Amino acid sequence: MFDFYRVGCAVPRTSCSDVSFNTDRIAEKIKEAQDMKVRVLVFPELCITGYTCADLFMQNTLYKSVTDSLTYLLEMTKDVSCALFIGTPLMIGYQMYNAAVLMYRGVIHGIAVKTHIPNYGEFYEKRWFSSASELDVDEVRVKELLPLISEDYVVPVGNDLVFNVAGLHIAAEICEDAWAPITPSAFLAVGGAELICNLSASNDVIGKRDFRKQLIRGKSSELICGYMYASAGAEESTTDLIFSGQSIICANGKIVKENEKRVADNDYLMIADIDIGRIRADRLKLKTFKDTMTAYRDLKQIREVLINEEQDLTSDGALLTLRENPFVPSDEGERAARCNDIFDMQVAGLIKRLSVTGSKMVVGVSGGMDSTLTLLVCAKALKTLGLPMDNLTGITMPAFGTSDRTLNNSRKLMESLGINCLEIPIKDACIQHYKDIGHDIEVHDVTYENVQARERTQVLMDYANKHGAIVVGTGDLSELALGWCTYNGDQMSMYNVNGSIPKTLVRWLIDSVVRLDIFPSSNPYLRDILDTPISPELLPPDENGNISQKTEDAVGPYELHDFFLYYMMRYGFSPYKIFHLAKMAFSMTYDEETIIKWMKLFYRRFFTQQFKRSCMPDGVKVGSVALSPRGDWRMPSDASAKLWLEEIEELGVML
Repeated sequence: MFDFYRVGCAVPRTSCSDVSFNTDRIAEKIKEAQDMKVRVLVFPELCITGYTCADLFMQNTLYKSVTDSLTYLLEMTKDVSCALFIGTPLMIGYQMYNAAVLMYRGVIHGIAVKTHIPNYGEFYEKRWFSSASELDVDEVRVKELLPLISEDYVVPVGNDLVFNVAGLHIAAEICEDAWAPITPSAFLAVGGAELICNLSASNDVIGKRDFRKQLIRGKSSELICGYMYASAGAEESTTDLIFSGQSIICANGKIVKENEKRVADNDYLMIADIDIGRIRADRLKLKTFKDTMTAYRDLKQIREVLINEEQDLTSDGALLTLRENPFVPSDEGERAARCNDIFDMQVAGLIKRLSVTGSKMVVGVSGGMDSTLTLLVCAKALKTLGLPMDNLTGITMPAFGTSDRTLNNSRKLMESLGINCLEIPIKDACIQHYKDIGHDIEVHDVTYENVQARERTQVLMDYANKHGAIVVGTGDLSELALGWCTYNGDQMSMYNVNGSIPKTLVRWLIDSVVRLDIFPSSNPYLRDILDTPISPELLPPDENGNISQKTEDAVGPYELHDFFLYYMMRYGFSPYKIFHLAKMAFSMTYDEETIIKWMKLFYRRFFTQQFKRSCMPDGVKVGSVALSPRGDWRMPSDASAKLWLEEIEELGVML
């Protein structure tokens, strides 16, 4: 239903040339995988015999035991709802081939043959095996391969096979194939394969494990696919080599799972859920993939093998790795590096704009995180350019909702940065404006709030005009998605450095500035700002002078909204699927009713507030999700949210 599929890499114990022993170990892993509802299982290269049989591959005794093994495995998998890629030597037309046999429900549906036969260094496979390019047939009768099988049928063979198993398109290449400049998987992927399985027997030398990881991760990225890699384990080792037993499952350039032991692993089953929906979404969006399919259509014909299966083979996704904050890396080191890079991108984008407009800037400083991040970016730009800090003017504009805490942090932060500081109270101007438009100052509605936001923007714009400066905006990506900004108020600036930064990432960017000690004298105030509740401060404080208006009380948790935004924009997922993902990711934080409540608000606001995004200012794009009407998101302002909201209503009924 959700395009989740449970897949596995099996690395069984192996005894070189003891086919009976190996077959039993393979059967054990198949049964284990079936119990865990695995739908695609890949074994290592030549796992039936062992990779290191050498000249024994040419012995009739060994080969007869191979045919007996395959016959047995077909019989024992008749009721197994799992596509199995099993590595074996196969004799076709008086030549021996290194093959991956696809078994499904007791039938061989195809044989993928290794194309690139290594014959260098420690490898000398050409002594025994021919390449797929030497095949002079594209199909073979199963009885020619397995004389003892009861039913005869035709099996496609080659390096051009994509198997359609109940709508999931899978294919295989073998070990060295992945190391070639132009791989079989490249043609298989543009020919429709969504999941590539690599049956391997790769020996270990220092540094090779990390190289393999980079290689497989890169393949899954460039081919926009899932990629499963299973290599022969430590018991394969004979004579001069030790084998890795390394398994890697990747999707879209990210490692979903890998075996934990770094060297010479053995005898395990590694499983994971992967989201094929992400792959399909990226292939739909990235037109270069379609262009490549068109360009190479005639160069390499791909054959699709349809495997009829009425059963739904998708999983519930329980093994998916989901983060509550998809915009924020969970690993501390990776997060720090990401934040440093993003901060540098913000600074670089602003420096380019300053090269055109001049180096003077104005920022409205509220004491909140967004304006703080903007102020830090502006200060770092001046520092990088070697320009005086008083080229930057920070203006704090206290009004009816300003708390002592935020006002004090605004003042202290600006002073610590050494910029030009101004404090311009706007209460009197707002009171006069309320009188002019006939608004009762005691009515704290949206007009009451927006008057303050627009007055602040007017001050900033007019001050910038007077001093030949630009207003640098503070609004972030999450606010733009929700339209949580005042039209022609804080929605507007000459350049916005935060426009593609989600709210859940803003605090980590400020935190990275503190950790890097970029502005040491500012660190105490930055830490307190990070602890301050998110608020526009447009309503009066409570009786104790504390912030009374908290944004997340009104629009909901930003971590939920950023989650919705990521999966809607990055992959185009439906509310139904996003709800299912959110339910898993936030199982310990929010109940289903709460998720639906804020999801409904998210979609309603996302659609109705497009007009604000249609005229948003320029700003640097830093991630894969952005809302610029000139780049990533083109949407009519009067589009209807009806279909999406109806789907959410149906979710509510189902609870």
